[in-house]
Amino acid sequence: MSTDVRRGPATAAPIAPAVPAVDMACAHCGLTVPEGLIDTGAERQFCCTGCHTAFVLLHEHGLDSYYGFADRREAPVRASGRSYEEFDHPAFAQLYVQRTPPGLSRTELYLEGVHCASCVWLVERIPLLQSGVVRAELDIRRALAVIEWDADAVPLSAIARALDTLGYPPHPFRGVARDAMRRREDRAMLVRIGVAGAIAINVMLAALALYAGEVNGMETSFTDFFRWVSFAVTVPAFIWPGRVFFTGAWASLRTKSLHMDLPIAIALAAGLVRGAINTVTGTGPIYFDGLAVLIFALLVGRFLQQRGQRMAADAAELLHAIAPSTARILEQDTVREIPAEAVLPGMMLDVRAGDTFAADGVIVRGRSSVNAALLTGESRPTAVDVGATVFAGTLNIEAPLQVHVEQAGETSRIAKLLRQVEESARRRAPIVQLANRMAGAFTAIVLVAAVATFAVKSQRNAPHALDDAIALLIVTCPCALALATPLAITVAVGRAAGNGILVKGGDALELLATPGTLVLDKTGTITEGRTALREWVGPAWVQPLVLALEEGSSHPLADGFRRAWPALPVPEVTDATHVAGGGLEGTIDGRRVRVGSPRFVAESVTAVDPAVREALDAMDRTLTPGHVALDGVLVAAAGLGDRIRDDAAASLDALRARGWRTIMLSGDAPEVVAAVGRTLGFAPDDAIGAASPEAKLAFVERRKEAGTVVMVGDGVNDAAAIAAASVGIGVHGGAEACLATADIYLTRPGLSALMELTEGAQRSLRVIRRNIGFSIGYNLIGAGLAVAGLLTPLIAAVLMPLSSITVVLGSWYGHTFARRPAPGART
Repeated sequence: MSTDVRRGPATAAPIAPAVPAVDMACAHCGLTVPEGLIDTGAERQFCCTGCHTAFVLLHEHGLDSYYGFADRREAPVRASGRSYEEFDHPAFAQLYVQRTPPGLSRTELYLEGVHCASCVWLVERIPLLQSGVVRAELDIRRALAVIEWDADAVPLSAIARALDTLGYPPHPFRGVARDAMRRREDRAMLVRIGVAGAIAINVMLAALALYAGEVNGMETSFTDFFRWVSFAVTVPAFIWPGRVFFTGAWASLRTKSLHMDLPIAIALAAGLVRGAINTVTGTGPIYFDGLAVLIFALLVGRFLQQRGQRMAADAAELLHAIAPSTARILEQDTVREIPAEAVLPGMMLDVRAGDTFAADGVIVRGRSSVNAALLTGESRPTAVDVGATVFAGTLNIEAPLQVHVEQAGETSRIAKLLRQVEESARRRAPIVQLANRMAGAFTAIVLVAAVATFAVKSQRNAPHALDDAIALLIVTCPCALALATPLAITVAVGRAAGNGILVKGGDALELLATPGTLVLDKTGTITEGRTALREWVGPAWVQPLVLALEEGSSHPLADGFRRAWPALPVPEVTDATHVAGGGLEGTIDGRRVRVGSPRFVAESVTAVDPAVREALDAMDRTLTPGHVALDGVLVAAAGLGDRIRDDAAASLDALRARGWRTIMLSGDAPEVVAAVGRTLGFAPDDAIGAASPEAKLAFVERRKEAGTVVMVGDGVNDAAAIAAASVGIGVHGGAEACLATADIYLTRPGLSALMELTEGAQRSLRVIRRNIGFSIGYNLIGAGLAVAGLLTPLIAAVLMPLSSITVVLGSWYGHTFARRPAPGART
C-alpha cells in the first residue's frame, strides 16, 4: 500500500501501549486468548464464548477425537445466536425440503466456515449431537451439507442451531429440486454412454476377428457366426442408447427444420439396414463396428455439451442469492423471523447493523450508512436517515433501522435486474439460430447428394448404387465437422482454466479474437474494491488511538485503518460511543479522542494544528476524508479510497495497443471516476461515473449496435450489462450473480489475465478455422470419391473415424493458451 504520510508536530506525548500477557492458546480453535478472557483458575482457556460452548458440546457427546486432526479450524466460533425459526415455516419447507420414501425429510444447506477434513468429520457427526437426525453428509468443495431427519422427532431449526453452535451457520440451498432433476438426467445419460461403450467394445472384438479372417482366411461358418454376433450386439445400441439421434431426427422432420441429427440418423439407419442385409446374404461389409463406436462418441460429445449449457441457467438462481434467506419483521412490538419469500409490502422490517436488506423500502426509524457497492457500484458507504429508500441486497453497516416494505420478491429492484439478465440471455438466441441454419444447409446438401448419387447410378444400372450412397452418407457424416469447433474449444478452455481463466462458451473466444469495445467497471475491477488508507496527515503516535476506536467497527473505513496498520498496539478504550453517520468517540488514558467525518469531528474541535490545516488543502478531494481530534484539537486527518490495481495501467495500455477501445463505466461518483480515468489514460468521454445498473445495461445495448462489446465487472450492478454484452467477463472476488452471468470468469486478481485472454482467443480461433477447413476439405474429397464409386462403405467406415482423430490431434496440439509453470517449477 502506498501511503502518503505527512507528519505534523506532536501536540502531546505518545501513549505507551499496554504490555501483553503471556500468550495462551484457545482449547478449541488454537488462537491466542485475549488477556481479558484468561481464567487463571481454569484448566482450559477459550478465546470466546462460542469456542467454549462448542468445546463443551463436543466433550459431552464424546467427540473429543475432533482435536486429534492435524488440520482443523483455526478461527473462533462466532455463533450468530439466531433461532432459525424460519426453517420450520411451511413456506420454507415448500421451497427447500423434500420428503423421502421412508417418511423422512431431506434438505441441503450451505455452511459457512467449512475448510478442511475436520469440518467434514464434525458436521457428519451431527446425528450424534442431535437426536432425530438420520444422516449428514458434507461436500467440502461446495460447503454443501445434505441433512436427513425425522421431522416428527426434531424440528429443522434445532438442527440449524446445532450447526451454528459449532461455528457453521447454515443457509438454505435454493436449487434442491433442480439439482435432483439434473442428477437424474445425468445418471440416465451416463448409463446410456456406459451401455453404448460396452456394446462398442464387444462389436470391435468381433470385428477384429473378421478383419483377421480376411487377411489369413477363415471358414465361412465362423465368418457368418461373427457377422451375426456383431449384428445381434449392435441392434441394442440402436434400440436404446442411439435412440436419441432417431428421436431428434423425427422431431426435425415433424418441425420441418433440418438438424444434424437427421443425416446421423439416416447414416446409422442406412448402415444398419445394409449391414443386416449383408449379414443375411453373407456378402459385403456389415459396418457394425463403426456404427457402434459412432453412437458411443456422439453420446459422449452430447453429454459434455449439455453440462456446459447449464451454466447460463444458474445465473438467475445465484442472482437472488445476494438477498438474505430470512427477514426480521415487527408485529405489535415483537420481532420474529420469517423466510424472505414471505415478506410482503406493508410489513415493517427490523434490520440490524451488519444485516442485508430483504426487500425495498423506506426507513421510518434510525440513522445509519448503507454499503450498496454490489448493487450500484458506489465504493463509498452512503448515509441514510428517515425517509431514505433502501434496496434488497444492500448492507446496513452502522446502526439498527426500521424499514417499511414497499416492494418485495418479484417486484423488488433486484428482481427487475434478474428479469433484465434473463431477457439479455435470450437475446443471444439469434447466434444459436444462425448456427442451426448453417447446420441445416450442410445437412440438406449431404442428403441431396446422397439421393442424387443413388438415383443417377440406379438409372445407369450401376451395381453399387446403394453402396455408393451409403458410403457418401457415412464419409460425410458431420462427426468431424461437429467436433471441429467444440473440441478445439474444449482444449482451449481447459488450458485457459489452468491459467486461472474460466471460459463457459466457445462463442466468447470467437468474439474476443477480434478487437472491439472493452467496457470496464471501476470498483473491484480496475480498483481493488475495498477501502484503503491513501493519505495520512499527522503524527504516527496518533495512529494507535484511531485503531483503538475503529477496532470493533464494521464500517469499511475502519477496515481501511486496520489493514493499513496491522502491527500497531491497540490501547484500551473506555466510554466509547458511536454516532451513526458521524463517527466514534471515546476516552483513552484519560484523553478524549474523536474519529470520523469532518463535520462530526468539527463539533468538538476548538483548535487546529497549523501543519494539519496546511496539509488538508493539498489532500485529494476524490478520497473520503476522516479527521482525528484529541481533547478538542484537530491533530490528524486521513484520506481513504479504493486503490487502483497494480497491473491496471500496463494491462490497459497493452489492450489499447492491440486495437481495443477501453471505456470505464462505474456507479461511483463522477469526480472519483474522472480521477482514476486520468491516471490510467482513459479519454475524458470514456470515463463515465454515476451509472446505475439500468444505465449500464442501456449503454452496452447501444454500443452493441456498432460492433462487439465486452463488459468486465464484479458486482450485481454489472450483471445485467454483462448478460447483454457480446461477451461478459467477471473478475476475481466478484459477486456470485455477476460471475454466474458472465461468459468468462478470471480467477486471478488483476487485469493481466484480460491480455492473456484476448491473445489466447485469437490463437484458439486459428485452431478452430484450421479444423473446420480440414473437415470441409475431407468431406469434399470423401464425397467426390464416394460419388465416383471409388469409396466403398467399408473404406468410408474406416475413414470416418480417421477424420475425427485428425481433428482431435489438431485440437490437442494446437497452440491456444500458453501453459503457465506450476508454482516452484523450474523455468
